[in-house]
Amino acid sequence: MNTESEKDQFLKEFGSDYGYPNAPKNIDEIRATEFKRLNSTVYLDHAGATLYSESQMEAIFKDLNYTVYGNPHSQSSCSLASEDIVAKARQQVLNFFNASPREYSCIFTSGATSALKLVGETFPWSSQSSFMYSMENHNSVLGIREYALSKGAAAFAVDIEESTHLGESESPKSNLKLTLHHVQRRSEGGELKEGMTGNAYNLFAFPSECNFSGRKFDPYLVKIIKEESERILGSSQYGRGCWLVLIDAAKGCATDPPDLSKFKADFVVFSFYKLFGYPTGLGALIVRNDAAKLMKKTYFSGGTVAAAIADIDFVKRREGVEEFFEDGTISFLSIAAIQHGFRIMNMLTTSSISRHTASLAAYVRNKLLALKHENGEFVCTLYGLLSSEMGPTVSFNMKRPDGTWYGYREVEKLATLAGIQLRTGCFCNPGACAKYLGLSHLDLLSNIEAGHVCWDDRDILHGKPTGAIRVSFGYMSTFEDVMKFVNFVENNFVILSSNWSAFHPSSISPPVEGIGKAAARHFLTSITVYPIKSCAGFSVNQWPLTSTGLLYDREWILKSTTGEILTQKKVPEMCYITTLIDLNLGKLFVESPRCKEKLQIELKSNSLATGRDEMDIQSHRYEVQSYNNEVDIWFSNAIGRPCTLLRSSGSQSYSCINKNGSPGMCRDVGARLNFVNEAQFLLVSEESIADLNSRLKSNGRKSTGGQAVQVGAMRFRPNLVASGGEPYAEDRWRHLNIGGKYFTSLGGCNRCQMININPEAGEVQRLSEPLATLAGYRRAKGKILFGILLRYENNTKTKSDAWLRVGEQIFSNGDSN
Repeated sequence: MNTESEKDQFLKEFGSDYGYPNAPKNIDEIRATEFKRLNSTVYLDHAGATLYSESQMEAIFKDLNYTVYGNPHSQSSCSLASEDIVAKARQQVLNFFNASPREYSCIFTSGATSALKLVGETFPWSSQSSFMYSMENHNSVLGIREYALSKGAAAFAVDIEESTHLGESESPKSNLKLTLHHVQRRSEGGELKEGMTGNAYNLFAFPSECNFSGRKFDPYLVKIIKEESERILGSSQYGRGCWLVLIDAAKGCATDPPDLSKFKADFVVFSFYKLFGYPTGLGALIVRNDAAKLMKKTYFSGGTVAAAIADIDFVKRREGVEEFFEDGTISFLSIAAIQHGFRIMNMLTTSSISRHTASLAAYVRNKLLALKHENGEFVCTLYGLLSSEMGPTVSFNMKRPDGTWYGYREVEKLATLAGIQLRTGCFCNPGACAKYLGLSHLDLLSNIEAGHVCWDDRDILHGKPTGAIRVSFGYMSTFEDVMKFVNFVENNFVILSSNWSAFHPSSISPPVEGIGKAAARHFLTSITVYPIKSCAGFSVNQWPLTSTGLLYDREWILKSTTGEILTQKKVPEMCYITTLIDLNLGKLFVESPRCKEKLQIELKSNSLATGRDEMDIQSHRYEVQSYNNEVDIWFSNAIGRPCTLLRSSGSQSYSCINKNGSPGMCRDVGARLNFVNEAQFLLVSEESIADLNSRLKSNGRKSTGGQAVQVGAMRFRPNLVASGGEPYAEDRWRHLNIGGKYFTSLGGCNRCQMININPEAGEVQRLSEPLATLAGYRRAKGKILFGILLRYENNTKTKSDAWLRVGEQIFSNGDSN
């Protein structure tokens, strides 16, 4: 695709909206001077967090370097300087939302979530109250439901629909329809009685823009709920009482902040990093002063009381809205920084930012909708397109020519390799996710039963996506960014005859029985044991086999203080911890460049062990033993963070097949396993590695030091290395006989970013290779395969004292020995 001609066409359609032609700097100048760090990165997750500019940070540091700000709870000149900058910041916030200080107050919080929590815990709930919220709400809004239900109030979601045809005489009010979902209650005694209206206060919450689909919600909802709730809710008893309205503007405020002079919402929440990148950990609650008087706050603290007596029940609270709700010392240095972010917003104007980002989103939507496979099937399914207005967010999934879905984790993995940063999953918006993906309650519960939780890798369950792919744009996004993204999608997911082999390579074929009798001879050339998961292993010429694989392989793990199993993905320094087992001495030796002393652990003795416990990992329950504080301190020093060492003393499969018959995890739950991800053994071949290196060389792949990228077998952390025959011959192996020991192939090993960590550079380097090259020719059904997984068949034909030895011949499938 010719980028220049594409841009010419784009500018013909969107030239008046794109690039800030009337601002002091146009978009190309902004990117060249303010975001030089994006030269090799396409950043498309502005819905998650937008980026700060260089001049913004320079102005902040200059301000902090030349001004002394003190705790505002004082009368010193430094404190008064803080008080002054905080007052100006409050006014800037109110101005941004076009809110009069006579009618609204700005309460600083630690973020939008904290602001929502403040509303939930102080709202005047009663058993006659209702909490109504749109389906497309963030989890942080749904959390308010807990406060409502705990007070006996009713809670229910609504679908907000827009009429597709609006007559000339119709108003925006009549254009909006609300459909109620199931009413939730935790106290039967709280049911409304006929004729009871009372003075109950109800709360309705909706986002200004859905962070899942980009759908914008009509701000007329504020007026509709406040003025016509009984009409909108029909005969429902829940329309009675006084309705207050909350707008979650965290996503929408960067391009279209609610105008509180026209639509008088009672509460608006947002975070500053969504506006201009910095500071994080700071947000605000814009509250209507009349609504603030209804809020019931129990706790008091420094800064929120005018007077308190320690030994009797007496407290006099401060009268100002801000002082009443801002517990403790506010983040005054972060508040001082926001003026420099607002300076950018004011220079470009939100209307220009909105037009600029909308033009990019519209271009991407049009391009994605037009993509087709060679067989005529559309590639992309986009979400939220039936809405009348859309924000600068595009959410979608993709299908293969046969109608099966690409997993969003596959897309995210390949995008990262291409230098594109995007977001996948449900984006903490379960209602929108279920609505747009067509997931019923039964689907959701079935997925949960299968073990699916937020942030995991289960992107396709029961033939349906569990989340989506999202790209979103900020004020510094460019046409070149979206062009690179569109090219990425076309090159990697649109199937044409010319690139079909890249997606279904002939070298990745299923195991076939009875082949290989006339094949080349294969030999075992290397055996490596990895006693501690993700730490370095050691090579041997021969080693005993057990029912769990190689003796002592992955028998130990490091666990964080929060319970997370540590691996090189998150702690790459683990690759520098070396291990060695001396079977004659019965000891495990461990060394680290960060520790002076070599650690010795007795294999049979429990002198360092302190206790036993059980833990669950990937459908296996493990009995584990822990070690004393001295051992844990050694490993904590070795990796630079607190951790504990655990040893497996037995494991069993406890969950493999769900009730509906689908597998819960892609794991060899039929075998005894130590702390491995999928199988007892991983085998790679020297010929396959040589072929990969040849491709890396021909592609001109360079490391950060400018040298050609070449990888050795140990980059893939195999237990076994084979030689002989053609590259990727191992893909076709099903049964193996190595020196009279029998193994079954479980298929290819799905590769991740871990193989891009280069441990040979003196310091950890995270590269894009070799995974990027493998993705080009070893990709099949969402996986990038290299090497095969094996299970040891420890049956009656096998000697109980079996050993593997380097040099033994490998007989595969129908071969005979």
